[in-house]
Amino acid sequence: MTYCLNKRSPISHESRLLQLLGKVAPCITRPVVLKWSVTQTLDVTEQLDAGVRYLDLRIAHMADGSEKNLHFVHMVYTSALVEDTLTEISEWLESHPREVLILACRNFEGMDDDLHEYLTTCIKNIFGDLLCPRGDVPTLRQLWARGHQVIVSYEDEGSVSRHPELWPGIPYWWGNQVKTQALIHYLEAMKSCGRPGGFFVAGTNLTENLGYVLVHPSGSLRTMTLPSLPDLSAWVREQCPGPGPRCTNIIASDFIGADTFVSDVIRLNDKLLWC
Repeated sequence: MTYCLNKRSPISHESRLLQLLGKVAPCITRPVVLKWSVTQTLDVTEQLDAGVRYLDLRIAHMADGSEKNLHFVHMVYTSALVEDTLTEISEWLESHPREVLILACRNFEGMDDDLHEYLTTCIKNIFGDLLCPRGDVPTLRQLWARGHQVIVSYEDEGSVSRHPELWPGIPYWWGNQVKTQALIHYLEAMKSCGRPGGFFVAGTNLTENLGYVLVHPSGSLRTMTLPSLPDLSAWVREQCPGPGPRCTNIIASDFIGADTFVSDVIRLNDKLLWC
């Protein structure tokens, strides 16, 4: 959801240091933070049209925001509201009745039990019968037969226990690496440990650190990521889907419109036909 960030977007409460710098020197801090916060340039409908079927939704309530307004967050808060975005996704699904999405709701900065109940009510009201209740991981054929198009994972155990429409949080392999080969090494190490049960995500996302930002003052997450895409795409094409211990499941990436990532992931399913 970071495609809708701008220089007026408030800095998140996740980092008190960045918040302090944003108040002391906003003209310097906000543009720098913004450059390292944006991970996608396509809006949510464009991402869905491009073939994305897993959305990482980091949700937060701004301390000084309206009582029920929930935003997305990635170092800074988005201008888009969660309820409006979920409605946009629902409208897209209406015109694509055989498509299935996995929505991973997490982070939940500044949210109490009342806001969790508000959010889950919004999810149920917006998607209704399209929601797949948790249970054994279904096949696409089963989802089509039941009219289910949305699987919602929710990283709050209390909410999951109260609402059968919510699935537990999906494990995300986050390498926290600056260099491409270090990230690939991390992903291969995770594969060697064996796959988790159920859904899991292999994140092909590079992550900046303070040292990197200081050495690259004019850089951005985009300029850091784009040169790595050929090697990361080659790694994606080598993967195998399926139930095997070294198989991948969901694969996530930044800047998905910049290369062949989506088509590379989709073509992996052809390997299942050879088994």
